[in-house]
Amino acid sequence: MSMDKVSEMLKKQRRVEGMVHGQVMPKHDVIETLVQRQHSAELQNFIAVTPSAGIGEILEGLPVEDAALFWQQVPDSRQNEVLWEVSDACREQLVGNREPAFDQTQVNAFELREGKLQQIVIESRKNLEGIRPIWIDLVNATRAERSYVGLHFGLLLPDPGDMTDLEVSTRFHIEDNADIYLHSNFLLDREGNSRSIAVVFIVHQGILFSLRNEDLPVFRLQRKRAQTQPGYVTDCNDLLLDLYGADVEYSADSLEGIYGTLGKVGRQVLSEAISDREAAAILSDIAEEEDLNGRIRGNILDSQRAINFLIRSKILAPAQVEDARQILQNIESLNNHTSFLFDKINFLMDATIGFININQNKRVNQLTVFGVVFMPINILAGVGGMSEFSMMTHGVPWPLAYGGFLVCASLIGALTYVALKHSEGRQAKARKFMQTK
Repeated sequence: MSMDKVSEMLKKQRRVEGMVHGQVMPKHDVIETLVQRQHSAELQNFIAVTPSAGIGEILEGLPVEDAALFWQQVPDSRQNEVLWEVSDACREQLVGNREPAFDQTQVNAFELREGKLQQIVIESRKNLEGIRPIWIDLVNATRAERSYVGLHFGLLLPDPGDMTDLEVSTRFHIEDNADIYLHSNFLLDREGNSRSIAVVFIVHQGILFSLRNEDLPVFRLQRKRAQTQPGYVTDCNDLLLDLYGADVEYSADSLEGIYGTLGKVGRQVLSEAISDREAAAILSDIAEEEDLNGRIRGNILDSQRAINFLIRSKILAPAQVEDARQILQNIESLNNHTSFLFDKINFLMDATIGFININQNKRVNQLTVFGVVFMPINILAGVGGMSEFSMMTHGVPWPLAYGGFLVCASLIGALTYVALKHSEGRQAKARKFMQTK
C-alpha cells in the first residue's frame, strides 16, 4: 500500500511538472519551482512518518529511476539508517560505494592477543571482515545493525528492550545449536536516577555477544582490566563470569553508598528536634535509598540465577566453576547486607514519622492550652455581652465598668496559664524521678 502510494505520488509529480514545463506563461520559472516544492513537501511528509524499514522496502520495490527520485527526498539525517535496510545491489544503485556506518551505535570487537584483549572499534561493515573476536559488544544498535552483525556471524541478535517481558524461567536457556542465551539486569547507579538496564548475553561458537541500549560502568571496568592484565581472561566464558562478578562488585560499592547516606540521615533523625521540612527531606532520602537497595537486591538475585544456570549447564572449566562459586558467596554476603539495610531503613522511617507525630502533638497541645486559657474569658465575654451586665453596673460609668471587666478577664487568663504550666512542670519532674529510679 505504501509503495503504491509513493509510485502514484511520483507519477503525479512527473505528470504535473511535465505539463508546467511545456507551457508558456508569465513567471514560468517561479511557478515551476513552487510546484516542485509542493511535491517535495508531500514526499518528505510521507517519509517523516514512515519507519526506516518501510522506506527501505519501498526503495527495493521501486524501479531504478523512481527509487533514485524518492531517495533524493530522504533527509541526510536518516540516510545512513535507511541504507542498513536495503540490499547491497539497491545501495550501489543509490549511493555507489558508500557503506552504511554504525552512526549512533557503539560496536566493539575484542580479540585475545598474548593474553590481553585487543579492542577493535567497528565503524562500518568492512571492519568486521577478517577478525576473530571472542567478544562482540553492541550498545544501542538498531534492528538492521543487529541483523547484519548477527548474519555475519551466523545467529539472530534480539533487541534487549524486548527481553524484559520474558518469564524468568525462559531468560536463561540453551538453544538446539548449543548457543547459550542469558537475559539479565545490570545496575546503573546514578544519583537521583538509579535503574536497571537489560543486557542480553549470547555465547555462540566461542564468541560472547553482549547487547544493551545504554552504556554501563561495569563493562568499561571489565574492558580496562582485560586490556591491561595479561591472562585475566582466556575465553568467552571467563568474560561472561567476570562481567557478572564486576556487577556484584559494583552493587557492593552502591551498598556502601547507601550505608553512608543512611548514616547521615541517622544523625539527623537522632538529633534533638526535627522540623517538618527537614523530616520531609529525610523521608525523601530514605525512600530513594530504599528503592536503590531493593533494585540492588533484585539484580544480584538475577545474577545468582544466571551463575547457577551456567554451573548447571556444565560448560565451565573447573577453575571457572570455582570462580563462579566465589561470586555466589559474594552475592550471599550482599544479600545479608541488603536485609540489614531494609531493617535500618524501616527503623529510620518509623523514627522520622515519630518525630512528625511529636511535632503535630506539640501543635495540638498548644491549641489545647490556648483553648483552656481562653475558655473562662469566653464565658466572661458572653456574660459581659448580656443586658444583665448593664443592669449590674447601673450607675457605674461604662469606661470604668468595661475596663474593670477586661482587667478581671486578663487576670483569670493569666492565672489559668500559670496553673497549667505549673501542672506540666510537676508532671515533668515526676517522669524524671521515675526514670532515675
